[in-house]
Amino acid sequence: MRYTKNIGLLFIAITVFLAACGSNSNKELVEGKTNVVTSFYPLYYLASEIGGDNVNVVNLIPAGVEPHDWTPKSQDLTIASKAQLFLYNGAGLEGWTDDFLTGLPKNSGLVAAEMSKGIEMIHGNPEEDEHEDEGHDHDHDLDVDPHTWVSPKSAIIMAANVRDSLVQADAAHKDEFEANYKELVGKLEALNDEFETKLATAPHNTIVVSHQAFGYLARDYGLKQIAITGLSPDAEPRPQDLLNVAKLVKSEGIKYIYFEELVSRDLANTIADETNTELLVLNPIEGLTPKQEKAGEDYLSLMEQNLQNLLTGLQ
Repeated sequence: MRYTKNIGLLFIAITVFLAACGSNSNKELVEGKTNVVTSFYPLYYLASEIGGDNVNVVNLIPAGVEPHDWTPKSQDLTIASKAQLFLYNGAGLEGWTDDFLTGLPKNSGLVAAEMSKGIEMIHGNPEEDEHEDEGHDHDHDLDVDPHTWVSPKSAIIMAANVRDSLVQADAAHKDEFEANYKELVGKLEALNDEFETKLATAPHNTIVVSHQAFGYLARDYGLKQIAITGLSPDAEPRPQDLLNVAKLVKSEGIKYIYFEELVSRDLANTIADETNTELLVLNPIEGLTPKQEKAGEDYLSLMEQNLQNLLTGLQ
């Protein structure tokens, strides 16, 4: 069978994902400001934009560390115990949250808030039933898709949650938080409008991605996500999964395979070689690379780049 050509190489190429999840923010508290601890980069971005000069945002998960696997150290607990607010995504992304909060000193005034609250969750893989009879069976270790922030529609909801949490922690600066929120959400709504308008006219709607991180993006903008690996970054596809992805790419005339910059591209690259397709970046924005941070990239600019690459790949 022609699709078996590189399957051995594909399995050799399976590696542990190293999606980065944080800005290189200093883990230091600042007196005279509301100290906000965030679990990973998207929340760090939202809290920084909405909080402005009145807050000091500390991001827990360092760059280069996958959020599903990260666990806090004692110094992280110490920092959080002296902060006023802890923002985490929820939806199963940070499996350490319950133990972390339980470990706080009893006199800690830290308020914890889940930022994915209010988003309609995706349970498992919506394409699962369609592909199971073909042998394309993803991991079942996560009941809920936690990658809410990858859709601008979800980011708008999360921004409101961040604003509300900041107001709860620091009511004296409610007006400033509200003004910053309105400015940010205007940009997010413009981004959402651009995604809706431009993706609606794309000739195709199927994206083949290395990691099943784009379910909310696909749901909200009429796309169909086919993932090489599942919801959990360390999930490993079976040989039959890889054969089916290759067959699908050929049968649907797909021209591009999407990979993530902070993750090994070996699987995507080998499928691209097998199917004579090209590679493009689709960034789940779990964190910034040092190069992106130095260049002043942020959630908005990276989502703009995602849209351009989607439009290229869906031609």
